[in-house]
Amino acid sequence: MSKVQQRDVFDAIADPTRRRLIQLLAEAEDLPLHELASHFPMGRTGVSKHLGILKEAGLVKDRKVGRETRYKLDAAPLKEVQDWVAYYSNYWSANMMRLGQLLEEEEDA
Repeated sequence: MSKVQQRDVFDAIADPTRRRLIQLLAEAEDLPLHELASHFPMGRTGVSKHLGILKEAGLVKDRKVGRETRYKLDAAPLKEVQDWVAYYSNYWSANMMRLGQLLEEEEDA
């Protein structure tokens, strides 16, 4: 983890609320807390805590605009997740190919 990244990315995305926040931020340039909070059955404080965890993982950046804090997605840390999933995708593809070959050999026997 980098100096800026204080939390594991996998830990940060483990929660469905945080995954939904990532999705909302991916669909917009940046969003204020009140707009993000309107998508959840919890108050701004709860959403703010989730955003803090995403920020610790380097997935969210914030900036003050007047009295408002706006949040923006930084998807770069998700590359670690993508790489991990790609590894296991290749692993399963190879195993499924081997299984297919074994089944074909069994049918031919």
